[in-house]
Amino acid sequence: MDLNIMTFNLRIHVLGDGDNAWPNRVTGAADAIRQSNADIVCTQEGSIAMLQDLQRLLPDYRWLGVSRGGAADDEYCAIFYKQASLEPIESGHFSLSENPEQLGLKSWDAGCPRMCTWAKFVGKDDAAWFVYNTHLDHLSEQARDNGIQLILARMKDHAQRSPLPFVLTGDFNCEPSSNVIALVEQAGFQSAYSVIEEPHGRTYHAYEGGESGYPIDYIFVSPNARIASAFIDRNIYNGRYPSDHYPVLAVVSPA
Repeated sequence: MDLNIMTFNLRIHVLGDGDNAWPNRVTGAADAIRQSNADIVCTQEGSIAMLQDLQRLLPDYRWLGVSRGGAADDEYCAIFYKQASLEPIESGHFSLSENPEQLGLKSWDAGCPRMCTWAKFVGKDDAAWFVYNTHLDHLSEQARDNGIQLILARMKDHAQRSPLPFVLTGDFNCEPSSNVIALVEQAGFQSAYSVIEEPHGRTYHAYEGGESGYPIDYIFVSPNARIASAFIDRNIYNGRYPSDHYPVLAVVSPA
């Protein structure tokens, strides 16, 4: 079963964003998801209210996840999925900290609590995938390095018990030359950018658009899967960008 995957940092609702605050972007964000025809949309920075807004506009989708602080009013790494074609049969989460089973913790000089949401999806053809979605810290390189190593260890454990293809997505807050990306690639994962002609250009654009720079949003697949195609959506929807990050999309297949 091929999957059309999107990773999309929604940009948390901030009144100071003015015309780019969430109420002015929500329709465009939903349009970007709808037009992508993504089977799975891995989001970052969504609040419960933002996720509920998207749910109302995207009746073909459902979502799963908890907030990084454990309470409903913090940011989520939520995963949306097409309910007609995919069923989550397992799901979970852990914090990127020295005590992964407890949400809301900050470790390794992180600027805020960080987490990962995961799910095992089964399609109508009974093919299954694991999907991991995260948002690494924006301040601490140590937190990013330790966070990704924790995620890779959790995926390795899952793979030993259930050797299915994996997708890893998220806002990694680092460039392709970083140690984080080296660690993921050393584990045998393939980046969506490997099938996009260089230069890939930036994915965080602060509502300014443009391509100059480097990506910080990623889609990877495990060695038993492959990237069939990939795309950075730099389109404007309803007169504005749907976020301060571009959505990144990939079609992934079992190897």
